[in-house]
Amino acid sequence: MMYEYDSMDAARIVAYFKGKSILITGSTGFLGKILVEKILRVQPDANKIYLLVRGKDASSAKQRVQEEVIGNELFGKLREKHGEDGMQQFMQEKIVALPGDIIYDNLGLDAPTLEALAKDIDIIVNIAATTNFYERYDVSLDVNVMGVKHLCHFAQQCANLKMFMHVSTAYVCGDRDGLHLEKPIKPGESLLEGKYLDVDAELRLVREAKKELMDASDDEHKKTERKAMKELGIQRARHFGWSNTYIFTKAMGEMVLGQLQGDMPVVIMRPSIITSVREDPLPGWMQGTRTIDTLIIGYAKQNLSCFLGDLSVVVDVIPGDMVANAMMAAIVAHSEEKAPEAVPVYHVTSSLLNPVAYSVLYESALRHFYENPRVGKDGKVIPTREMRFFPTITQFHLYMMLTFKLPLEFLHLVNLLLCGLFARLYNDLDCKYKFVMHLVDVYGRFALFNGCFDDMNMERLRLTMVMQTPEDQMFNFDPKTIDWDDYFTRIHIPGVLKYLCK
Repeated sequence: MMYEYDSMDAARIVAYFKGKSILITGSTGFLGKILVEKILRVQPDANKIYLLVRGKDASSAKQRVQEEVIGNELFGKLREKHGEDGMQQFMQEKIVALPGDIIYDNLGLDAPTLEALAKDIDIIVNIAATTNFYERYDVSLDVNVMGVKHLCHFAQQCANLKMFMHVSTAYVCGDRDGLHLEKPIKPGESLLEGKYLDVDAELRLVREAKKELMDASDDEHKKTERKAMKELGIQRARHFGWSNTYIFTKAMGEMVLGQLQGDMPVVIMRPSIITSVREDPLPGWMQGTRTIDTLIIGYAKQNLSCFLGDLSVVVDVIPGDMVANAMMAAIVAHSEEKAPEAVPVYHVTSSLLNPVAYSVLYESALRHFYENPRVGKDGKVIPTREMRFFPTITQFHLYMMLTFKLPLEFLHLVNLLLCGLFARLYNDLDCKYKFVMHLVDVYGRFALFNGCFDDMNMERLRLTMVMQTPEDQMFNFDPKTIDWDDYFTRIHIPGVLKYLCK
């Protein structure tokens, strides 16, 4: 779908957020923190930013925001600008912590709070999600699907609402090869032909499945239910053509949004794999382990010597600050827009306009570790060794069986015969083996993913951006400006090791 845009620059984006009241969910997460910090730094005259966080009361919610959001080093530039005392006062004026949760009707808020909030809110940004690929199905449905429903019901009460932005993931398109378009997911749409995905039927299925598990004792019930719900999520995802529970339930969340949109101005943002901050406010900063970062950490800790993957395959990644910049530009572009026939969708991705292969990431990592050797607990330098990659699942499993599994079984037998003499060695090797197999189970499909994300809507929005001043560069979200080798070597890999590899 084609969208009409006016010319956009930093001044227009900054001016737009002046006096606005914004409700943000998921603010304690990686992208949420980046967005909150950016808005407050570029527009200190925003009215209020309401952060919905889990907490038993207002005091605990406020404490959580202080410790997990405002107190984070990402907010260092704001702290420098205002000073420690001034920072506290500024945050008290601008940030309102709300004890609630999108999994509940009315967001878990009491009636007076909800009513006052509805009168004040101009913009809603929903970033909250459970991103665990193998999350319990009931939990994923609560957050990624019912959370969207509850937010939509609240949004319909907001008389001054100018924008409802929902952050999804580019991978709702599935892991099929080919070009994936920026188009909404229709109600009932499935990735497998001939199957109709009924969200209400999936919710009923979970309720019925949990009822059948009620007979077991408390401890046994919790364990059995957790396992059953995880298995059900994967089973239902693959039944309809998605590879894991996360992207499956995010797709359903988009369906619900499309059904409940009404006349609200709505935009869906679909980033791919979000990586560390590239430019501002803190290059290399990140939180939470992403797909590619798990491999970097595993290699750095010497738990990973081989993996499933084709180094020629393109990995679609995008720095977190670029995602936040794109979100702010899209909010301004579609503010108060009358609801079109289809919800505007933006792929915040890189694979079409500036593709980067896994080989670039791997070679950047090797170069970093050669130049910055790791030191073990014993103080000795850990030698940097090249990893082995296998382009097919069959080759990978055969290698793992012959090189690790069979020797492990033999070591296990010897260990039993010698009364546990090699127990420590066996447990260490077995742990490493299981770690690699778990990573392949979780991320293997993405390591071989040969798809590409169309981002023509995003590109048309980028083309409206006037980049004439240093201030305009603060809102850069053009992946063509990224030198991937430099970014991985100088920013991302050091960031992973500093913030995640502890």
